[in-house]
Amino acid sequence: MRALIIGNVWPEPVSSAAGARILQLLTALKTQNYEIHFACAAGKTAFAENLEDQQVITQVIQLNDTSFDDYIKDLDPALVLFDKFVIEEQFGWRVKEQCPNAVRVLETIDLHGLRKGREAALKAGEVFSEQFLTTDFAKREIASIYRCDLSLIISEVEMQLLQNFFKVPKQQLFYLPFMVDKISEAISKSLKSYEDRAHFVTIGNFRHEPNWLSVRQLKTEIWPLICKELPDAQMRVYGSYPAEKHTQLHNPKENFYVLGRAESAFEVIENARVLLAPLLTGAGLKGKLLEAMQCGTPAITSTVGAEGMHGDLPFAGSITNDPKIFSKAAIELYVNKDKWQQAQSNGIEIINKRFLANHWQAQFTDRLNELKLNLEHHRLANFTGAMLWHQSLQASKFMSKWIEEKNR
Repeated sequence: MRALIIGNVWPEPVSSAAGARILQLLTALKTQNYEIHFACAAGKTAFAENLEDQQVITQVIQLNDTSFDDYIKDLDPALVLFDKFVIEEQFGWRVKEQCPNAVRVLETIDLHGLRKGREAALKAGEVFSEQFLTTDFAKREIASIYRCDLSLIISEVEMQLLQNFFKVPKQQLFYLPFMVDKISEAISKSLKSYEDRAHFVTIGNFRHEPNWLSVRQLKTEIWPLICKELPDAQMRVYGSYPAEKHTQLHNPKENFYVLGRAESAFEVIENARVLLAPLLTGAGLKGKLLEAMQCGTPAITSTVGAEGMHGDLPFAGSITNDPKIFSKAAIELYVNKDKWQQAQSNGIEIINKRFLANHWQAQFTDRLNELKLNLEHHRLANFTGAMLWHQSLQASKFMSKWIEEKNR
C-alpha cells in the first residue's frame, strides 16, 4: 500500500513542533508497512529533514497544474494525508477526482480558526469568546474537516470544541496527541540534576505569531521581575527564523539573550533549570512543553500553553496568566529544589500516561484500517461533506483551473 502526505512545507522537526509531528505520523504509518511518499510545492530549506534517509520517497509538485493529476493517478495511493487544511483546499478536489477510493485524512496540527480567533480577541483587547470563532477562516477549516474522511485532532479541548460548538460528528474526528517514547526509570535517573542546570529558557519558531507574542511578554512584563530577584540568572530565547524585531530584544546587560536557532532543542532545554512559556494565544499542543517534560525540565506557562497537555494530572510546574504571579512562580521553582523535583516527576508521569507512541500508533492504525473497510458507508453518513463537495469546492476547482490557464 502507498500513503501520500502532501505538505505545506518540507518538515523541519528541529524548527517546529509541526515538523516533529509529521515525523511521528510517518513512523506510525510505517508500522503498517505503507510505502510512504511525501510531496510538497514549497522550496526546501537548509533545515528540512532528509526524508530519503527514512525510506520516504519525495516529490516536488506544482500548484494549479495538471501535472499533479498525472502524478497522483500513477501513484494510486490508498491513503492521502493533507498536513494543513489549506493544502486540502488546494489539492483535495484533484485527489478526489483522480483517486476516488483513497482515504483522505486531514492533519490539523492545531485548530487554526481557534488560534486566529484568540489572536483577534487579543488585538481587540477583549476576552476571547465564541464570537471570535465564527470567522471566515474557521468556516474554511471546518468545511475542510467535513470534506475529508478523517481529521486528526491533537488536543482533547479541540475535540470538545469541534463536537460541542461546531457540531462536527465524532466519526469524522480522531484524537491523536503527540506520540513519544516512554521515560523509563533508567532514563529518569539519567536526567540532569537540579544542581547541574542553570538559567531560564524558551524556544519556538519566530514565524509562529504566538511564539513572538510570548517572547515579547517575557521581555516587557515578566523578565524584569525575575531579573530583579535573580540577578545572576539568564533568560535564553531560542527560535528559528528570527527577524529584526526579534533580535532587537537581545540585551546582555539585562541577561536577556535572543540566540536564534538551536541546533538541538533537547540540548538547550535539558541544560536549563526552568522553561518559560507565557503564551497569550495559540491552539493545539505545545511542542516546547512536551520537550521540556521529556528533558525533565519544569515549566511555567499560561492556560493556553497548558491546554490539552496534562489532562487530570498535576502539571509539570505552574500555570498562570498573571505576569506577576508568573514571575513569582518562576522564581520559586528556580530556587526550590523540592518543588522542582516534584514538577519534574509530574512531567514524566504526564508523558508516560498521555503521550506514549506504542499506544497511540496502534489506535491510529486501527482507525485507518476500520475506515478503509467501511469507506463507502462512512461517506454515505457524511451528507454535509457530500454537500460541500457539490457546492463550495467547485469554486476552488475552477479558480485553480483559471490560474492554470492564465499561467500558460
